[in-house]
Amino acid sequence: MKADRVDKIRTTHHFRTRLGQWFELLKVPNGNPALTAAQFEAFSKQVPLLYFILATNMISLAWTHQGTAPDYLVIYLPSFFIALFVLRSLIWLRGRKRQRTAEQAYRQLKATNLLSLPIAVFCTGWSLSLLPYGDAYQQAHVAFFMAITVIGCIFCLMHLRSAALIVTVTVNLPFFVVMCLSGHPTFIATGVNVILVTMAMIMILVSHYRDFRQLHESRNVLMLQQQALQEQNKAMQVLSDENLRLANLDSLTQLANRRSFFAMLETAFARESSTDGKLAVGVIDLDGFKPVNDLYGHSAGDKVLIEISNRLSTITDPRLSVYRLGGDEFGLLLQGDVTEDSANALGAKVCELIAERINIGSGMVQVTGSVGFAIYPDVGETGQEIYELADYALYTAKRHHRAGTVIFNAVQANELNRQKVVEEAMVAADLDKELSLVFQPITCVDRRICIGFEALARWQSPRIGQVSPAEFIPVAEHNGRITLITRMLLARALKTATLWPDDIYLSFNLSPHDLTSPENILKIVAIVLKSGFDPRRINFEITETAVMHDFEQASASIQMLRELGAGISLDDFGTGYSSLNHVHKLPLTKIKIDGSFVRNIHTRKASFNIVKSVLAMCAEMELEAIVEGVETEEELHILENLGVRAVQGYYFGKPMTADDTLKRLALQDTKALAS
Repeated sequence: MKADRVDKIRTTHHFRTRLGQWFELLKVPNGNPALTAAQFEAFSKQVPLLYFILATNMISLAWTHQGTAPDYLVIYLPSFFIALFVLRSLIWLRGRKRQRTAEQAYRQLKATNLLSLPIAVFCTGWSLSLLPYGDAYQQAHVAFFMAITVIGCIFCLMHLRSAALIVTVTVNLPFFVVMCLSGHPTFIATGVNVILVTMAMIMILVSHYRDFRQLHESRNVLMLQQQALQEQNKAMQVLSDENLRLANLDSLTQLANRRSFFAMLETAFARESSTDGKLAVGVIDLDGFKPVNDLYGHSAGDKVLIEISNRLSTITDPRLSVYRLGGDEFGLLLQGDVTEDSANALGAKVCELIAERINIGSGMVQVTGSVGFAIYPDVGETGQEIYELADYALYTAKRHHRAGTVIFNAVQANELNRQKVVEEAMVAADLDKELSLVFQPITCVDRRICIGFEALARWQSPRIGQVSPAEFIPVAEHNGRITLITRMLLARALKTATLWPDDIYLSFNLSPHDLTSPENILKIVAIVLKSGFDPRRINFEITETAVMHDFEQASASIQMLRELGAGISLDDFGTGYSSLNHVHKLPLTKIKIDGSFVRNIHTRKASFNIVKSVLAMCAEMELEAIVEGVETEEELHILENLGVRAVQGYYFGKPMTADDTLKRLALQDTKALAS
């Protein structure tokens, strides 16, 4: 008994579960808002067709029963419901494009689901009420009406499964019962046929609804994947944009970098050249920046660069863009109506901003700037060429020690053309045959005798004639042949110097390239040792530029020469950008005061004071002083009163050949013996 009771309970529970599942099929699902919204969107397109099918079938059936059935069945009731169907169609058509939330879509689907039952009951009751009227054709029309209507409704309601099932059950069960009760084989067969077709339609409906749901889920997954891919692409684009920004940005100063400068230059040149516009390119170089780095460290140098970048960024000119090209070099790009006056004004403003003192934390420092400009279309045929001409204008400013603005002009164009001619001639030259040496005497003021000679290079080119050292030395430094020239001429100078008396020394110039390469300085040492000439009788002359090029390596090279026994002179002192700190650190033996301070020293008080100060410094540091450029008796007299012991210049002798040095020294010995 107890087992029977348990089985009965299980059977009842199973029945209720199955019944609940069937009732769930007659409800509008609301577990997936996105699916509900998609279901509503698809269903809303079919509703007007549903009402169209109902209305046209109702009109057709009412029309065929005119005169045989009562007016309320064929006129009044159909008219009311047809009007209702038309009204509902218009409502759906007007609201089809309106956006609805998932909740609004659910409420409207639920209302349609509830409305499907009374409409199905009415259509079924109305059509069956017409069955007793008319002949066999009219009765067959009733059966056709119910069959075709229910099939059409199933198709139109396939996106609202619950409503389709309600209509199917509401219409087909009464229709099947009535057809079977008629007793007529044709009607019975029609009822069975409709039931079977409807069952097949329901299976198609269920399969379609399942496929629709799966398709929607697949679409959602695809949309999520697409959204994720878009987010990923967006993130990659942001990363790519950031990388591009960083690639075109100087990390220290936050200015656009060299790469950005040349890209913008080419873009601007293409635009201005096509519209006959103007364009100015400026190149800025800091004077005195290297000593700041060497004295205070690279962190101080970075502070200087950042501060100068900030100052340049404050120039409020929409036509101007500022770039850091590298090291202590900056670039300017000025577009629009550019003139020489506006470029000069900009250059003056830039130099003024740079020259303001800078607080680096541990003290105040000051640097200055030089600016070179080239203006298109006055010069240049490409963006790159305009930059190179601006750089040459800057080189001109640096070469002549002009702090300020230089605009590339015809004079510099001629210089540049000449430089190209010289470079081409040098590339093709047989330097061993074409280069020669002359020697300028260095004189002891007290005794008025020659104590040494400075070896000076000369070049007689068969293609372009005599070329000044001021022309070919920079070219040789640029194309890398200077080290070859140094070694070649040093060997010749030592060979000549071996013929001089033991108390006469040789002074020989070294280039920055000679000092900043350990390999090159070792080759120079080897040449000296191979010559057999006493290194103590050699005085190597270096410039401030050579030292500033790479102070650490230059210092090491100078120390090596000092250990060899050679003396070291700092040439052209006062014309470069080095500091007294560098002079103090280097193992120097002599300082050569540049001739620019000697010229008219008897009338220029500033020159007098400078020379006097340098001589005092040399005395304090126990360095010998040699004054260059002495050409007049007045200059010599002033220098002699200041205590100068050695001079060099045309007053005592111009550069001479090796043979002439021997004659001069022989004459000097003769005079000494005679006295």
